[in-house]
Amino acid sequence: MKKAHLYLLLHVLATACVGVNAFDPITTSVVLGIGATLGRTIYKYLHESCDPKWIAFNATGLKTDLDSKLFGQHIASRIILKAVNGFMSNDNPKKPLVLSLHGWTGTGKNFVSKLIAENIYKEGMDSSFVHVFTSTLHFPHPSQNATYKSQLQQWIKGNVTNCERSMFIFDEMDKMHPGLIDSIKPYLDYYDKLDGVSYRKSIFIFLSNAGGESIIQKTLDFWKGGRDREEIELRDLEVSLSLSVFNNNQSGFFHTSLIDKNLVDFFVPFLPLEYQHIVQCAKAEMKARGLEPDPDVADMVARDVVYFPKLERVFSVKGCKTIESKLDYYT
Repeated sequence: MKKAHLYLLLHVLATACVGVNAFDPITTSVVLGIGATLGRTIYKYLHESCDPKWIAFNATGLKTDLDSKLFGQHIASRIILKAVNGFMSNDNPKKPLVLSLHGWTGTGKNFVSKLIAENIYKEGMDSSFVHVFTSTLHFPHPSQNATYKSQLQQWIKGNVTNCERSMFIFDEMDKMHPGLIDSIKPYLDYYDKLDGVSYRKSIFIFLSNAGGESIIQKTLDFWKGGRDREEIELRDLEVSLSLSVFNNNQSGFFHTSLIDKNLVDFFVPFLPLEYQHIVQCAKAEMKARGLEPDPDVADMVARDVVYFPKLERVFSVKGCKTIESKLDYYT
């Protein structure tokens, strides 16, 4: 149906262009005007633009994805859903949504960022309004910090000017040079506009392994005490997490004004994953490949994963990060 509609538009435009010379100047202007309008319609039809056709939040979709695809993260799942839902439902937010996701590798930080993007942008992570920065790739040299600050400010300003519903994801914050992220502090603050640009409808997501040790220790304490991990609440982790990140001189958040001025809306802890969660990840990956989930294969994959601490062997060292390659081996 969409292709037929597009072909019809192209046919009308082509016909208008061919016949334009047969009309008087006034008729010619009208035909050219129609042609220009059709041209813009076709362009918008084919190219992503900053409007509801391409950007529309699917709250039900995000909840379904978090419930069915994210494992072992009851705290993160709850916070993400409420934070994003509340922000996207507000037509006049006071500031951008700022989320800082922390935890061990393979626990779902990047995956959750992907789910958020897929439920806001029609093109998901491929959207021209979703921008990903990786510290070791985009900001590798400490000596270039001043240059990086200027470039980062210009990049964010330019993209938000283009679309106020932009999303910025900063990966490997624990490897970012201290002080760099402070350059974007004004864009995250409670300003109506800065130089005529409003940043209040944008989303900033920071991903970091920093603080992972304190999250692991708290989860291990619950396990040793015979308590269910689902009993862990945000208040058990949030203060220690924000302090450990703020005081880590190897982290991009070291003594940052973003934390000092309370501009990070939520510090979201991702708990280390256990054997049962690795099994769930393996089954989910099989399903994503169009295969019938095989409990025996999932069990073999989970048993092949390295666990820590060395004696207790409770948590997966790499979370679900290597599940895809291990599944290739076992299937």
